Amino acid sequence: MVFSTMIFLWLFLPIVLGGYYLLNPKYQNAFLLLASLLFYAWGEPKYVVVMIASIIINWGSGLLMERFAGHKKTVLFLTILLNLGILFYFKYMDFGIQTWNQLFGTDIPLKQIALPIGISFFTFQGLSYVIDLYRGKYPAQRKLMAVALYISFFPQLIAGPIIQYKDINEQLISRRHSTEKMTEGIRRFCYGLAKKALIANLLAEAADHIYALDIQNVTGGMAWLASLLYTFQIYYDFSGYSDMAIGLGKMFGFDFSENFNYPYLSGSIQEFWKRWHISLGAWFREYVYIPLGGNRKGEKRTYLNLVIVFFLTGLWHGASWNFVFWGLYHGLFSVIERLGLKKCLGKCRPVALVYTFFVVNLGWVFFRVDGFGMAWEYVKRMLIPWKYVYSSYDMRELISVRTILALILGIAGAGLIQKLPQKIKKKYSLPELVWCMFLLTLCIILIASNTYNPFIYFRF
Repeated sequence: MVFSTMIFLWLFLPIVLGGYYLLNPKYQNAFLLLASLLFYAWGEPKYVVVMIASIIINWGSGLLMERFAGHKKTVLFLTILLNLGILFYFKYMDFGIQTWNQLFGTDIPLKQIALPIGISFFTFQGLSYVIDLYRGKYPAQRKLMAVALYISFFPQLIAGPIIQYKDINEQLISRRHSTEKMTEGIRRFCYGLAKKALIANLLAEAADHIYALDIQNVTGGMAWLASLLYTFQIYYDFSGYSDMAIGLGKMFGFDFSENFNYPYLSGSIQEFWKRWHISLGAWFREYVYIPLGGNRKGEKRTYLNLVIVFFLTGLWHGASWNFVFWGLYHGLFSVIERLGLKKCLGKCRPVALVYTFFVVNLGWVFFRVDGFGMAWEYVKRMLIPWKYVYSSYDMRELISVRTILALILGIAGAGLIQKLPQKIKKKYSLPELVWCMFLLTLCIILIASNTYNPFIYFRF
């Protein structure tokens, strides 16, 4: 089930929200757990078993660590192995077989394994729970329901943000509900839904149209247009979903961490990763980069640690060499910046902004286009556009006025509008309430009248 669907907006959410507040507080967690399992099973009924298995493995491992304290490291190792084994089987098995066949000329048939939605997200949350438990940051949670709700809670189940257990364990036991928190939750959800329905979906339709063309019909200008459309599509798609997740969390009394902070206003790739998918960056920093030694073991080791982290970041996003390259591409620029480029960029903020946006925009091509070779064809057209000027399509056939308006609004809303002086903006005012209701109505009209509603991060 997706947040930006009529069944979620008109049926699931009202019933769950109403039932939650009508129930005695001691039954609210159980109700949310049942609702979350239903939410997941709606689109993937058989794979809810995989998530339940993940929950039981991590909860049981916590109890075993406490029971056999002298063997905590062994229990942790086996738990990590189980979690990553499940993730590898469902997400990377066919990729591994395909790579093996290419390297050694074998013909091992692919397993054609369907990917359970959100498996990367709930696997990382389970790992966060057991690793921090091993580190002694909290005692083992004896209530299976608490761990189950932490891993399966529907607002952030399929697209994050990735929540660390230490940030939410107390909220699972007791949390504050208030009119102000509910108001902020509704407000945040409305803005997130508008990002998705009013901007991301419109940009996606035009971007997909261009990327579906025969490459011989793609000019340099078309390649740039497609990359710009996708750059803002993925931001509004993912940040919109994160906003909706954070807003839904507040409606039920939870406070989730932020996942985006206007990443296209970054002045370096290092800064970009402090602003983009913040929860994923924090996870890799805490559970991979720092344990590897971080920046404490000399420059060469720091660079190696960065390359490893970005390799894994790319691989986490998808079972394809395109994603691996995309991760290493960002890692390369992070290393170059540490070697001295960042110091130069700090001397001129406008140049730094243009450099970062260009690097990020180019990188998204490898993220979006299927096949490494095809991605390079688009990059060639972007870097030497004067060599690719002929097409049987006119640019006006590929992008509508509505899409142009959505792109302009998307560029302005990616941080420029938000940088206006605070005195111009006033939260919780009557005009903003009217504005949110207008956005919600417009979103519902568009969702009801348009079946084109893709969601990028489902495959992760």
